[in-house]
Amino acid sequence: MTDRLAMNTPPIVSPQEWEASRLELLVKEKEHMRAGDGLAAQRRRMPWVEVDKDYRFEGPNGPASLLDLFDGRRQLIVYRFFYEPGVAGWPEKGCPGCSLMADKVGHLAHLNARDTTYVQVSRAPQANIARLKTRMGWEQIPWFTLTDDFDADFGVDEWHGTNAFIRDGDRVFRTYFINNRGDEQMGSTWNYLDITPLGRQEVWEESPAGYPQTPTYKW
Repeated sequence: MTDRLAMNTPPIVSPQEWEASRLELLVKEKEHMRAGDGLAAQRRRMPWVEVDKDYRFEGPNGPASLLDLFDGRRQLIVYRFFYEPGVAGWPEKGCPGCSLMADKVGHLAHLNARDTTYVQVSRAPQANIARLKTRMGWEQIPWFTLTDDFDADFGVDEWHGTNAFIRDGDRVFRTYFINNRGDEQMGSTWNYLDITPLGRQEVWEESPAGYPQTPTYKW
């Protein structure tokens, strides 16, 4: 016996009927996927805004600028993680939703191979961040301490969010921002690259002329 409420479940069908239903749904799923590709192409055409403020962070190796966060790469993705005094569970825990996000982050070598750096930022001191990273198994994620109004200026002072940046030499530009439920899809290499100004950088993508592109799955 079970106390669960009865569910209004779908019908039970033959394998042939199930396959026909799957193929019918696949048409809509491909339409959805192609619509996503179109949105990513639109993101690559978003205007850029120059960041002309000197933001400062504290990292495991000392002070760092926004340019330093790129770690020499061309693109930067910054996720605002709420781990700091005032957040429930401090200092043993960070925001549960942000923690789920950190758990989903794929191996960063793949983003790095696309000239892209991923970092997290919080207002927690570096000593606390180091302890939490070790306890949670997040050692691969570069994590910096906010020291100024970067979070307020980029829409992540009261809620989590992900900002994308690109640099041209020493000039830094903000290119995209996603938050709320939009952040839920983040974590995979593909989804992160889809919010960057250069995209996945593969030949099938519809990108502006001159954008870097290589054969699919060959990088």
